[in-house]
Amino acid sequence: MDARPTLIYLLRHGEVAQADPRRFIGHLDVPLSARGEAQCRAQARRLTGASIAALYTSDLVRARRSGEIIGAPHGLTPTQVPDLREMAMGRWEGLTADEIRAREPDAFADWMTRIGEFPFPEGESVPDLVARAGPAFDAIVATAPGPAIAIVAHGGTNRALLCRLLGLPLARLLALGQDYGALSVLERHHAGWALRRLNECPVL
Repeated sequence: MDARPTLIYLLRHGEVAQADPRRFIGHLDVPLSARGEAQCRAQARRLTGASIAALYTSDLVRARRSGEIIGAPHGLTPTQVPDLREMAMGRWEGLTADEIRAREPDAFADWMTRIGEFPFPEGESVPDLVARAGPAFDAIVATAPGPAIAIVAHGGTNRALLCRLLGLPLARLLALGQDYGALSVLERHHAGWALRRLNECPVL
C-alpha cells in the first residue's frame, strides 16, 4: 500500500511586522505581527481535529513561528526545509512597489507584464523558485510519515507549487490567492493532485 500523504494542508505564514501589502520582502527574515500570531492560532484551532502526521516549514522565522503555533495542538515540531523559502527578490527586497517604480521604472514595468518569468534583479525568477521548491515538495511527500501533513511556506512559494501541481501556466500565478495565514488543501489521487480548498483565511 502506498503510504505517501493523500492530504496536504498548505498554509501561508501569518501577517508580518512589515505588512505593507505592496512591500517586497523575499528572503528578509521578518517576524510575525501580533495579528499574524492570532491568524495562526485561529488556523491551529481549525485544524485541531485533523490527523496531521508531520509539519514542514521554510527556515525563515515568519514561517517557522507560524508552524510552531499550528503544530502545537498536535504535539508537532516543524521540520525546517530551506528550499521552501519565498522567492529571492534581490535588490528589491524591503522596498515598496512605489519605491521600485520610482528607482527602476523600466524594470518594474517589465515585471508587471512578465510576472511568471521575470527574474528579480540579483534574485530569482518564478521558474527558479519552481526548480527549488518543487523537488523539496516531492521529497517531503516521499518521506512523510502519514496520510496527512501540513506545510507552512510563503505566498510566492505556495502559488508556484500550486501551479506546478495543478499543471497551470506560471502566468496564472497571481490568480491563486495566498493571503496571510490562509489555508489551501491538496488531495492526491491516482492522476495527480486536486485542489480541494484555496486561500481560506483564518477567522479571528
